Order: sequence, then structure tokens, then C-alpha cells
Amino acid sequence: MVAFPSGSVQVSAPPPEHPPPHPCSPPSAAVPGVSNTISKLAKTCTLRLSPDKLYFILSDKVANGGVSMWCELGQPSLSSSSRIVTHDIPVGVIPRKLWTDFREPTVPDFDVSIYLPVLKTMKSVVERMKNLSSHVVIEANLKGEMNLKIETDLVCITTHFKDLGNPPWASEDASQDRDSENMAEARIDIKKLLQFLAGQQVNPTKALCNIVHNRIVHFILLHEDVSLQYFIPALS
Repeated sequence: MVAFPSGSVQVSAPPPEHPPPHPCSPPSAAVPGVSNTISKLAKTCTLRLSPDKLYFILSDKVANGGVSMWCELGQPSLSSSSRIVTHDIPVGVIPRKLWTDFREPTVPDFDVSIYLPVLKTMKSVVERMKNLSSHVVIEANLKGEMNLKIETDLVCITTHFKDLGNPPWASEDASQDRDSENMAEARIDIKKLLQFLAGQQVNPTKALCNIVHNRIVHFILLHEDVSLQYFIPALS
């Protein structure tokens, strides 16, 4: 496990004594998109290597107001032959005794889970709101409705998204006492939300948002062998 400045990482095979009949397949094509996304979110991140997956980790303490991210993707290029990691950036090896600090974040039971609208549309809305407020309220319910709203002394603006749909497990996991039309909400830093929307280059096939009322907003982007989770804590 290493910490390194956000940038490109390449995986290649060491020079063999005799050329193989076929060249080694390249690393997952998703790596550049993930790397570019992370570079928009932070200057450094942690890379964890396993035999079949890569993990990119941002571990700011959500409890202290920081965002965190957990991204994992498959390594289809890896085989039984040895591999070395080559890079043109400095890295710092993380001692094994600290590895427990870089586990996948746990998420409290969410109140609402909903599919996100087209991310470019959402980004455009948040960009305009950023000029009016430093924070935004994101709220959603189990009827496939989500709102983005800002409130200041001078203006109150709300953008409504309807018919987004909820994942099939949302109604199963939600509280039995919760009305499907009731909104769960969280007030978050608008710059952190925009940073996430503007930086993502994963091009997900599915994008979801989980909200723990007044505590945290949890985004999930899924694309083929890539899973990216992003956590933004609610403001008090």
C-alpha cells in the first residue's frame, strides 16, 4: 500500500528471458479515468494493490468535515506471471500497522437511496447555485424525487428532479415507518459537491445517491469493473 500524488500509474511485466508469444495485455482501461477523477479531488491519495484489484483511497475524516472516497477496479491484465509497478512520481510506503486506517468506509443505514439525474445536468445546476450560496441542501424521497435547493437572506431557489427511480433495495431497507413521499435531506458544502461532479471521468452506467438524514451524502458511481464511492458530510 502506497501514498502518491494523484496521477498516472502503469502496470507492466518485467523483461522476460525469452519473448512471450503474445504481449501482456494493458492495465484496465478504466485506470486513466479514475486517476483523472481523483486528481480533481485531491493532491494525494492512497493506492492499495491486491492480486485482482486496485483500490484508490481518500481518507479524510468525515467526522471532522472532510470528504472521503473509496474506488476499486479490477485488474484484468494481471496473471500468474510477475508484475512490477512503474511510475514517474514519488511514493511513500504505508506501514502495515496503519493499513487498518484505509479500510472501506462504513455507511450508516441510509434513509433514502435514489438514482441520480444526468451528472452533466446536475453539475450545470450546481455551478449556477455556487454563485449564490456556499452550501446546498440535497433532499430525496422514495418516490424517485430529488431536489437541490439553496436558501439565503435574499433568495430561495429549488431545482426539482422527478421520476429518477429508486434502487429495488431502497424500499426494503428503509424504515417501515417512513412515508415514501417524506424527504431525507442533508446540507453540504457546495464546492465539495461541485468538485465531485466536475471532476468525475468514470462515465458511470449507474449513479446513485444515499442520504442519511442530516448526517451524510454518499454517492456511488458504477461502470463495468469500476466502483467509486464518495462521501460528503452534512454541515451542522
